[in-house]
Amino acid sequence: MDGNVVYWTVAVVAVLVAGVSKGGFGSGASFAATPMLALVMPVEQAVGLMLPLLIVMDFTGLKPFWRAWDWRNARALMLWAVPGVALGIVLFEWADPDAVRFMIGAIAIFFVAFQLAKARGWLDARVRPYSARSAAIAGVVAGFTSFVSHAGGPPVAIHLLGQGIGKLGYQATTMLVFGWINLVKLPPFVALGLITRETMLLGLLLAPAAILGTLAGVWAHRRLSDAWYFAAIYVFLTVTGAKLMWDAVH
Repeated sequence: MDGNVVYWTVAVVAVLVAGVSKGGFGSGASFAATPMLALVMPVEQAVGLMLPLLIVMDFTGLKPFWRAWDWRNARALMLWAVPGVALGIVLFEWADPDAVRFMIGAIAIFFVAFQLAKARGWLDARVRPYSARSAAIAGVVAGFTSFVSHAGGPPVAIHLLGQGIGKLGYQATTMLVFGWINLVKLPPFVALGLITRETMLLGLLLAPAAILGTLAGVWAHRRLSDAWYFAAIYVFLTVTGAKLMWDAVH
């Protein structure tokens, strides 16, 4: 197959996958777009390309879920994400992305196993109430991991899902939180040279796929029952966690 065809096929599929995840399933698997893009372009270019596209997805997906978010959770996560992003900036040169990926992947898989054990009656199944400490930890970790590898979804998912938050509130809250985090990340990405004229031009060409994928995710979100929706979320978290760990050791 012609190399140019492979390049554009991989790029479009990666952006569509990220859009569907962000538009309908809480951003959990949207990180996978970056390693997919890295198959056909340098990693730094893939990281820089994805951020403006993620922002396009955020703005596309916010309107369908407008004001349906859990403001107490969203406010705390957004507040604490800022020092997390700042930590990512400071440690960008020294942080080992593979160590971060492995840690977040392991936590995501442990959380899914924990939720499964509760569902089977092996553990106490009571819903955990809102915790300011949990929100602070999740916010900082999400800001940091989102900055270094666009992988902030699992910490936020673990914080919210442990409270038994509903489908609509979960989706709206994650959309708002990551819309904010991605905007905070934008200036330092430009300053570090991760976003260039080339990535912006390529992003413009891929923006329709970002919008289409996000709208497809919104469509799927509205048609799945709560049970199927959260089952899909846990599948996304498992796949995301496994992929993060795999990337870390290979």
